[in-house]
Amino acid sequence: MIAKAKSKFIKSLQVKKYRVEEQCFVVEGAKSISELLASDFEILTIIGTSSYLLENRKQIRSQIEIIEVNTEDLSGLGSFQTNQDAMAVARMKLNQPGEVPPIGYGLVLDNIRDPGNLGTIIRIADWYGIQNIVASDQSADFYNPKVISASMGSFCRVNIFYTSLSIYLKQNKVTLYGTFLDGHNVHHVNFEKTGLIVIGNEAHGISSEVEQFIDHRISIPRVGKAESLNAAVATAIVLDNVIRLQK
Repeated sequence: MIAKAKSKFIKSLQVKKYRVEEQCFVVEGAKSISELLASDFEILTIIGTSSYLLENRKQIRSQIEIIEVNTEDLSGLGSFQTNQDAMAVARMKLNQPGEVPPIGYGLVLDNIRDPGNLGTIIRIADWYGIQNIVASDQSADFYNPKVISASMGSFCRVNIFYTSLSIYLKQNKVTLYGTFLDGHNVHHVNFEKTGLIVIGNEAHGISSEVEQFIDHRISIPRVGKAESLNAAVATAIVLDNVIRLQK
């Protein structure tokens, strides 16, 4: 049974304002919580069904508060009615930049507003071994439940730093590749050993504020008649070519 005050607190974390105030966020589903338990995030509470808690009791550290609920109560607490196992409350990490390694790449997200897109981009970054993302202040919130869900646990391994991109890029010393419709064919680009890939807004692409810092304009060649590509799909295609075509 979960107390009303605790239930109200957990539900409030679906709203960014309260996440920021409390510096806490919610993770839903057994798969994502398994990744969370293996990460360096501080976990405060795990709320789960009796079967989930019994099956995962060895993974759950002793200092974590455990609350047993039924599936009906669980669905009412979170964002997703399909969650039949568990949810967790964890502490946010500090907003701080990661370093682009001497050999490797980072991502820059220019106003990626859709939480599903951001979560999928995080998952794609993790797939290609990218650990650091820099995002504009207007991009979707990393701790939004939809972002966490779409990342499928990859949020535990990828750091996002939110900042003013113009200030960040002005101080940047690595090569910057930006995605444009009129850029150089990504299949023929000679990528450097290290750099940053800039992905623009879903509807408007890379902003003029960020465009001025781009060293190389790249594009994904269009064969059919579609007007544009989903931002996450574009990210996957570009990163696949970065890995394949690096000098």
